[in-house]
Amino acid sequence: MPPRAARAPRPRRASETGRALVRWFRSERRPLPWRRDRDPYRIWVAEVILQQTRVAQAVPYYDRFLAAFPTVRALAAARLAEVLKVWQGAGYYARARHLHAAARLVQQRYGGALPHEAPELERLPGIGPYIARAIASLAFSAPVVALEANGLRVAARWTRDGGDVRRPSVRRRLEATLARTIPPGMAGEFNEAIMELGETICRPRDPRCESCPVAFGCRAYRETDEPARWPRRRSRARRPHVRAAVVVLSDRGRWLLQRRPPSGLLGGLYEFPGGKIGPGERPVAAARRELREETGLEAGPLRDRGVVRHAYSHFTVELHVFEGARYPRRPLTPAHGRRWVRPQDVARLPIPKATEKIVRLLLPAGRASPDSESHRGRTRA
Repeated sequence: MPPRAARAPRPRRASETGRALVRWFRSERRPLPWRRDRDPYRIWVAEVILQQTRVAQAVPYYDRFLAAFPTVRALAAARLAEVLKVWQGAGYYARARHLHAAARLVQQRYGGALPHEAPELERLPGIGPYIARAIASLAFSAPVVALEANGLRVAARWTRDGGDVRRPSVRRRLEATLARTIPPGMAGEFNEAIMELGETICRPRDPRCESCPVAFGCRAYRETDEPARWPRRRSRARRPHVRAAVVVLSDRGRWLLQRRPPSGLLGGLYEFPGGKIGPGERPVAAARRELREETGLEAGPLRDRGVVRHAYSHFTVELHVFEGARYPRRPLTPAHGRRWVRPQDVARLPIPKATEKIVRLLLPAGRASPDSESHRGRTRA
């Protein structure tokens, strides 16, 4: 096979590449719900969801969230537990907490209208450089580059840049490449076009270069036979594996759930008491120990109900599930962060995916909360 340099057309100016890309986007863009208008709030919600969720999985979460909280004012007025429940299944719950906190600030400081400038947007919780620039360009036509993983990949291939995209100097260099390519007055469409190109054609491992509308401006395509080699990939470390024991403690037909701290992993969600199994420790012994340490309560005989497995972004977990009655039985008293809940009502609370799986394991089919999965998607540059 002849080298691509012998088959591809000569390069053109960067401005021609940008215009060709925008023309392609206008005719080929997917009809996604957040593209129906330029509403800053809707763009903001979409970009937050898309940070860690693929487009196909993001649409139902986006529709559900906007149905529950159609405006900044509605989101700001909601309780955090309501927001977390609507968000359930989308994963990375810090995104929902930040959305809620930022909506309250926007309502208080700006009367419910998002700021127009990226630096001011970055002052809001959970809004980093990428989301700030995406909102500023897509909603307010600010002439800025919204640089995320797709943009880094496309720019690295256009320039055949072999640098490590984790390095700030490399990211600045690639951002400058894209900035020179934006057609005047088209920053919003250009940024969306880069995302669309990276998600549908200039894919990480299997780029469809023959279908690319701007292949004429891509050095990796014109000069090499393996455009997918750019940008340089870092090797992924093996995810740690955690073994834990969980107790489904019952008393008078109710289960005990406790709320996680408001910040950190799965912050603000409800789960069953439990924790890590120590070295050489039997799962049932760990279950009793964790129940006593976390709640001060004891249980009668514990029944082994099986193992639930779940994968998070940075580790995997296997949960050994035990079920038993509270012993000795005493009058139920409320405790901070804990609730006694009827099994059929657990689904009304915001709960992690792993807890959802435990509920489905214990309840008859059809009485647990609906299934939903979280997927990795766009990542911030």
